Amino acid sequence: MTVTVFGEADAATLAQAERCALEAEAMLLMADNHKGYGMPVGGVAVYKDKVPPAGVGFDIACGNKAVLTNLNLGDIEGRLSRLADEIFASLSFGIGRKNATPVVHRVFDDPAWDEVGFLKSHPDLKKKALDQLGTIGSGNHYVDVFADEADRIWVGAHFGSRGLGHAIATHFMKRAGDNPNIVDETPNTLEVGSRHGRDYIKAMRLAGDYAYAGRDWVCETVVGILGGKIIEEVHNHHNFAWQETHGGESYWVVRKGATPAFPGQRSFIGSSMGDVSVIVEGVDSDLSRAAFYSTIHGAGRIMSRTKAAGKRRKRIVEQKQANGKMKKITQWYTEGGAVDFDAVRLRIAQAGTHLRGAGADEAPEVYKKLSDVLAHHGSTVKIIHTLRPLIVCMAGGDEFDPYKD
Repeated sequence: MTVTVFGEADAATLAQAERCALEAEAMLLMADNHKGYGMPVGGVAVYKDKVPPAGVGFDIACGNKAVLTNLNLGDIEGRLSRLADEIFASLSFGIGRKNATPVVHRVFDDPAWDEVGFLKSHPDLKKKALDQLGTIGSGNHYVDVFADEADRIWVGAHFGSRGLGHAIATHFMKRAGDNPNIVDETPNTLEVGSRHGRDYIKAMRLAGDYAYAGRDWVCETVVGILGGKIIEEVHNHHNFAWQETHGGESYWVVRKGATPAFPGQRSFIGSSMGDVSVIVEGVDSDLSRAAFYSTIHGAGRIMSRTKAAGKRRKRIVEQKQANGKMKKITQWYTEGGAVDFDAVRLRIAQAGTHLRGAGADEAPEVYKKLSDVLAHHGSTVKIIHTLRPLIVCMAGGDEFDPYKD
């Protein structure tokens, strides 16, 4: 099968997409594509009566939410630095964090907790999900404050279903016959009518509701810190499988790092800390239909995390103690990073953006320009609002996050 590519794809990403196409009815790469685990990020795979857990990925229901507030730039401009500090201190960024503010939500009353055998047999997973609801994680997950073209204030968030989604994905990938540790393994599928297929879809949808709840809470919390109210919401998953009708036929459409863009449907597409983000709306066109009404989810990486930040290595040194004895001490250091993040921080600050956290692997130069990526999608979407970053909050660059994808 020919893989449909918007923009360009490197050889490794294209090879990964071709492996995904073996069981699919159609396989596409959005213009923000890059190599992922099993299926490329920016991939759209279309199936008849089957779904690949590895196609949806580890971070089930990772997505973007943006909310328009009743505030204008003048309402917060003089206190952006203090607000950035408060947002960063009030939310939980990083691996394995618990939310310091317990969140009560109806998602924990969902029957799926008892109906899916894997979830019922792992009650500790529900406890972990309770603890982690509203935590952001690390990697490219963020919470931002923006101003649009009319200086209206928006809040945006990007993260997924945390440890819950990772556990569900790992379990059902194994049930499908995948080895979750192999990056380039061809994703295997589950028949949607099979027991494991039904359970996966039910668990995936639970993870989706959980991710929505987390992003809802974060956006509400940040808007409260700003002193405003939410007056409009734009909310979408981009790691998910949807049952949809295209050309009069029913399909399961898997979008991994790709956003649904049906006519009139709005989406928030984030970018890097040094570029604008956008609110877009799907448009009906021949190209839209060819894309199965899908678009990008972000700008797309052009530099690996390791190349940007360097390799983290350890060395053992001996240190003399007060009692005269020698003690071996482990020291960690970074070697060979291509990005000078101190220079990046200075450049971001000079642009007027208040950055908290982050690291070299999330610098603007590791991403494509969002405008270039969007140009490859032509008549499939139209830009409704352009959002410039005022505050960017992320986990520190030394955080490892197994739940990102």
